[in-house]
Amino acid sequence: MIKLILKNKSLFFGMILVGFFLLVAILSPLIAPYSYDQVFSDQLKLPPAWQAGGHQQFLLGTDDLGRDLLSRLIYGAPVSLAIGFFVVIFSVSLGTLLGLIGGSLPGWPDQVLSRLMDIIMALPSMLMAIVIVAILGPSFYNTVMAIGIVALPSVYRIVRGAVLLEMSKNYVQASRSFGASWWRVTFINVLPNCWAPLIVQASLGFSEAILSAAALGFLGLGAQPPTPEWGTILSDARSYLETSPWMVTLPGLCILLVVMGFNFIGDGLRDYLDPKLRRVL
Repeated sequence: MIKLILKNKSLFFGMILVGFFLLVAILSPLIAPYSYDQVFSDQLKLPPAWQAGGHQQFLLGTDDLGRDLLSRLIYGAPVSLAIGFFVVIFSVSLGTLLGLIGGSLPGWPDQVLSRLMDIIMALPSMLMAIVIVAILGPSFYNTVMAIGIVALPSVYRIVRGAVLLEMSKNYVQASRSFGASWWRVTFINVLPNCWAPLIVQASLGFSEAILSAAALGFLGLGAQPPTPEWGTILSDARSYLETSPWMVTLPGLCILLVVMGFNFIGDGLRDYLDPKLRRVL
């Protein structure tokens, strides 16, 4: 496994990036210099320590309220990663269940579910997420639900297509001829053969969820202050883009790196799990 990871450059670099941010998220209470909501009223909008006017006490500077930006970014890692994790769990679990039902029960169940997913996909994803959050109210959990609902169609289509392909194979027909129930055929025989595309979709869905959460946070519809979610930090700093660019650049860079990491992992897993794209290692 280690040899495979080292030879697959996309997977290797992706795991380094994601592993770094995951380690930061786990150790955030231990490595953050200050609390994310601790205010230093006499140290407003300090630049990073390597710039003129910076202070060694605040390595990445402070925001407009005098809060240490490094501490807020560190505490923001578990929040942003948690949003991605719960969105993937929600969308993959529900999308897999619906995809199994739609692919294994041709007729009205498949038609109803497919038309429902078509309706969701016909609407702009971010607009739909904004509408859902606006109805339910901005919060961490409502953000997870909104992004998870928007991500359902992609998971449903992948699972449904894989199930339709598997249902036409001989081992499924053999199981049915021996009297296997629908539940056994679908969940015991067919589902394990759908894991490969699901794993790739989950890794890519992680990055999409973090981006969508950051976008909602930037619009003020995500996790609410003082929760240090990266998109919320960006939203708080947008008024100071010209005067204090580090307040926008640093959280944006965190989002960029973690999204790149998950995309690299998704590409690496796709190359390995898809027989048509698998590289000779």
